[in-house]
Amino acid sequence: MKEFIDIYRQNTNEIEQFIYETLENVGNLERHKKDNYKKLFDIFPSLELVYESDNEKYIQTSPNIYRTKISQAPIGRDRRYLIKSVSFKNNDIAFTKPYVSSATKNTCITVIKQENDQMIYMDFDLSILLQRLGFLELHSKLNILNKSFYGGAGLSMVLLAVFTIGYALISFFHTLFFEANFSIEAIFKPVIAITLGLAIFDLAKTILEQEVFFKSYSKNSKNEYRLLIKFIITIIIALMIEALMVVFKITISDYRELINAFYLICGVSIIVVALSVFIYLTKNKNID
Repeated sequence: MKEFIDIYRQNTNEIEQFIYETLENVGNLERHKKDNYKKLFDIFPSLELVYESDNEKYIQTSPNIYRTKISQAPIGRDRRYLIKSVSFKNNDIAFTKPYVSSATKNTCITVIKQENDQMIYMDFDLSILLQRLGFLELHSKLNILNKSFYGGAGLSMVLLAVFTIGYALISFFHTLFFEANFSIEAIFKPVIAITLGLAIFDLAKTILEQEVFFKSYSKNSKNEYRLLIKFIITIIIALMIEALMVVFKITISDYRELINAFYLICGVSIIVVALSVFIYLTKNKNID
């Protein structure tokens, strides 16, 4: 919902101008009341609800007229809260800010038009409105496919992360209690495995959040950068732990192999420098 609202705010003038000019071309709306505003629903695929009130006390005088049904229950409700939050454009049309409709449970905007002694309220589904005007691309079948694929991949990664951490713990306790040759390596290996498990889980969590449970439709690249940076940092930590373990092993066994640990530490240092440059460049890009 937040992304819909952000897109709407970025294009408010164009959206309001489109609706305003279209309503001006339609002309008087009251004459369409006899057929339950069918023409308005035909003109605006994003229109989901129409109702009326008087222009003095702003008490609803008509039923809620939906695209496919009519509800008498809201008659008599006070709509003053909507009027107080808007300013009328050219003295006859006003636009509310986006909000969640209690009638449809969708994020919408309400367009209010004053005609004679009554106010006509039109609720537009924000996601459909943005899609119809080309500000948002939604494909329901493709969206289901994407969610299914990302959901399966994310859950698989969660299972792998749990398996990795579980294997690390089982291996550690097995070495601790059932093997005589307990060494520093028996500690470092589980730490590396747990670190990688956390990295995999973090990646899976981000995929599930952004692509399944809270689908992201914006073109904002900050989330992608943040995910990449977190993942690389976790890998760097795992490599540094591995390098430390290699240093201990070589120190205990053969000092002549210490150059290999040096190469590993240099490689990790290069990754750290590359990541620092990447963070600097992306930060400047976001500022620009």
